[in-house]
Amino acid sequence: MAYRSAYRPGLFEGKVVVVTGGGSGIGRCTAHELAALGAVVVLVGRNVDKLQSVQAEITQDGGSASLQVCDIRQEDQVRQTIGAIVARHARIDGLVNNAGGQYITPLEAISVKGWQAVIDTNLTGGFLMARETYLQSMQRHGGAIVNIVADIWGSMPGMAHSGAARAGMVSLTETAAIEWAHSGVRVNAVAPGYIASSGMDHYPPEHGPQLRAMAATVPLGRFGNEAETSAGIVFLLSPAASFISGTTLRIDGARPQGRMGWDQRHADAPADAAATPEAVRPFDGFHRAVTPRLFQN
Repeated sequence: MAYRSAYRPGLFEGKVVVVTGGGSGIGRCTAHELAALGAVVVLVGRNVDKLQSVQAEITQDGGSASLQVCDIRQEDQVRQTIGAIVARHARIDGLVNNAGGQYITPLEAISVKGWQAVIDTNLTGGFLMARETYLQSMQRHGGAIVNIVADIWGSMPGMAHSGAARAGMVSLTETAAIEWAHSGVRVNAVAPGYIASSGMDHYPPEHGPQLRAMAATVPLGRFGNEAETSAGIVFLLSPAASFISGTTLRIDGARPQGRMGWDQRHADAPADAAATPEAVRPFDGFHRAVTPRLFQN
């Protein structure tokens, strides 16, 4: 099987695209789709085993991928990593700032150490990757950056540290879009809502019922998947988005529009899945997708 992208084959032929957090979840899926469309993908992350696994998958599927082990929170490592990529490929055409992470805890229980760790991963690391990519390549050659944030509209109760970092990244996206436009650089963000990805496997089992129940708060009545998120990222990297910069694309099934008192009339699942209206049917493009453990039973 091959990735079933909605975009035309060869769309990114010859383009070099860096994907942070490319060893799992949305980053892994996006790397697969970009490679399937002809891009030379550079996987960046801290876990070499995960990166090597995804690199092997992409190679087996006929794509091109290399890897760089890097802690994006460390300035020197980021500078050296971008330098190595540019030395090998001459330029970077696209950056997907996907690496991130958080944990569930009430605001009053967040320690300074925990707060700083999430800020460093979700905001500072993305800033460092974007800055060095700009300075070492895009300032001369142009390019497109997509920052992955989150569904912060209406706040993130239980994840205040992540909400603060993601809101900061939205602002950073808008600022970079202005400051770097003269160099031919577009900067946008993608805000995934409730997406069933491997990231959910990091949450403790006791949060399973709460996480599964969240689908009822989405007007479309379900979780999104990795391929639906990747499709938005790929669009913003593509020539079709050549006049889009400084915006945040929400991929959330209209979740922030949910209102207290409004009857969330979710459609009953038809006996035949093919009978689901195409406009709301999940886009199942990723041939190597793995269902998160909390949804497997």
